[in-house]
Amino acid sequence: MKKVIITGTSRGIGFELAQQFAKNNFQVLALSRNSAPLENLKLNNITTLSVDVSSNKDLKKVATYIHKNWNEVDILIHNAGFLINKPFENLTKDDFLKVYNVNIFGVAELTQICIPFLKKGSHVVTISSMGGIQGSLKFPGLAAYSSAKGAVITLSELLAEEYKEKEIAFNVLALGAVQTEMLAEAFPDYQASLQANEMANYIYNFAISGNKFYNGKVLQVSNTTP
Repeated sequence: MKKVIITGTSRGIGFELAQQFAKNNFQVLALSRNSAPLENLKLNNITTLSVDVSSNKDLKKVATYIHKNWNEVDILIHNAGFLINKPFENLTKDDFLKVYNVNIFGVAELTQICIPFLKKGSHVVTISSMGGIQGSLKFPGLAAYSSAKGAVITLSELLAEEYKEKEIAFNVLALGAVQTEMLAEAFPDYQASLQANEMANYIYNFAISGNKFYNGKVLQVSNTTP
């Protein structure tokens, strides 16, 4: 069985993704601060770990699990995200750090943990945002979030170049608005045209086959701007 690690699996896109991979005969390591939603489903092929990707201590649990149980990783999906909606002049350094710790530093550290277990043909997919794409329209109030999503795009492009000789692919999906709990919390009056399960289906298919066609690329997955 192929093995996939997914972050941010307690709700929204990550919750749907974990189920889809498990039902298609993948072994899934599902990481989120709240592991109860997936545990309650009692699905075969899913192992949950309560992990805050911004915590070095928590991420060590991932390294221990992979080393003891898997020894290799076929797909890594960085889906976890943290968003603060606040006017720029009110943002503090602590606000920026909270957003960056999840959206960029956590991505970097988890990738470092997984590098020894990634092999030829492995695929690392990072979920970014149209807010991180130069020239796209931006939601106001997302200076910290969108700048972090821009940073993670550059990180993925660099890693694709650094690990191309090992044939490990790194790609980014810059999503437009999807109707998730995080979006609803930040923008209660906004209604997106896509549901979490629809986007999860797209990401699933891209994760298992997109590395045959792309490496170091950013695909804009949006029918609007953003």
